[in-house]
Formats: sequence, structure tokens, C-alpha cells
Amino acid sequence: MENRILIVEDDLEIVDLLNIHMRDLNAIVDSVHDGRSGLEKALETDYDLILLDLSIPIINGIEVCKELRKTKDTPIIMVTAKSEEIDKVLGLEIGADDYITKPFSVRELKARAKAVMRRSEKAAANATNQSEMDFGDLKVNVEMRRVTLNDRKVELSPKEFDLLVLLASHPGRSYSRSELLDVIWGYNFSGYEHTVNSHVNRLRAKIEPDMSHPIYILTTWGIGYRFNEEI
Repeated sequence: MENRILIVEDDLEIVDLLNIHMRDLNAIVDSVHDGRSGLEKALETDYDLILLDLSIPIINGIEVCKELRKTKDTPIIMVTAKSEEIDKVLGLEIGADDYITKPFSVRELKARAKAVMRRSEKAAANATNQSEMDFGDLKVNVEMRRVTLNDRKVELSPKEFDLLVLLASHPGRSYSRSELLDVIWGYNFSGYEHTVNSHVNRLRAKIEPDMSHPIYILTTWGIGYRFNEEI
């Protein structure tokens, strides 16, 4: 089955290059050259991957990613000409699955694209094989990607949901920050472990009755986080 890939990039030479090499991945490729068109395309079509440049006109890549993540969890690789750490961290914080910095190796980009799409396919397959997880007031329906607390729907970002499902699927199992970064974001780079901390804090703010005394997502001091095995 062919994949569908969207390229959102205003440098036409790079667009031509990406078109050629993404088709090597057995993909149908669409391309647009500004953020507004990219967001419209991404919302109206189910893509398997979006290559999203950071510095596109009209709406920049960060804002496109933020808007898209409100309703869709399409895999996104952020492409940036900047090498500053803040750009990479910001892209990951708002929901990008990976990033690559220009000038990039086509071989590396293709490898990352395949890895991101493979993780997405695996997550979808796993979701269809799990029933609803019931923790009393907190319920997680993996297939529907739906979380309720006291019968009220909880709105989670894709990464917050993935973190919750991973931890809740293995109660009592402590995950280090680097493990969570590797499993959820798909790469092991200890410099961005604070990304895990911020996502856990936001997740706790949405599901914990008392942030200062969490009952679902617990801290394993000196290691990382675990889901409460006594619920």
C-alpha cells in the first residue's frame, strides 16, 4: 500500500529534491509552499507523514504544528535551517515526532521518514489489539484514543496520550526519562529529557486530582516515572 506524504516547504529546489526521494519510499507526494496551504492540506487529507519546514511564509511551521496537533496525530518531521537547540526543543514540545537540520543528508532523511512512519503503523496496530483500560475514575480507550476522568472526556495531546498508554500498560514498571524519550519520540538524546518532564507535568495537570500528591503517574526517585500499580 502506498504512503501519502505532504511536503510543506518554500524552497522549490528542496521541494524538487524531496519529491524525488520521498517517491522512493513508495509514496504519493503532495507539496505546498506556505503554512496556511500546508495546514489546510493536512487537515483535509490523511497523510502518513508531513515534512514541515520551520520558516515557511504566512504561518510558520511551529504554528502549523500546534494547530494540527489539536485534532490530528499525523507523524511530523520538522525541517529547519537553524541549529539552535531552542528550535529543536520547541518543535518537539508542540508535537513534532522528529526534526532534521538543513543541510541534511537525503539518506538520513529517508531513514528518519521510514522510522517515523513505521512507529506510527506499529502504534496503530497495537491500538486495535487493546481493550479499554479501567482504573476506576480514569478510563483509557486505546483504539478510540479517548480518555475520561469521572465520565468527562480529557483532551490530551498525541504525545501525552502515548505516554499515558505506555505507562498504564505496564503498572509498576519504572521508565527512565531517556527510555520514555526513546520509546515515545523515537530517538535517544539525553539533552532533551526535560521534554519528558514537561509532558508528564501537563499530563498530570489533566488527570491528577491533586498535582502535589499524584495517584496515577508516580515519580520513581532517581529513575523516572511509573504508573501506580496499586490502582
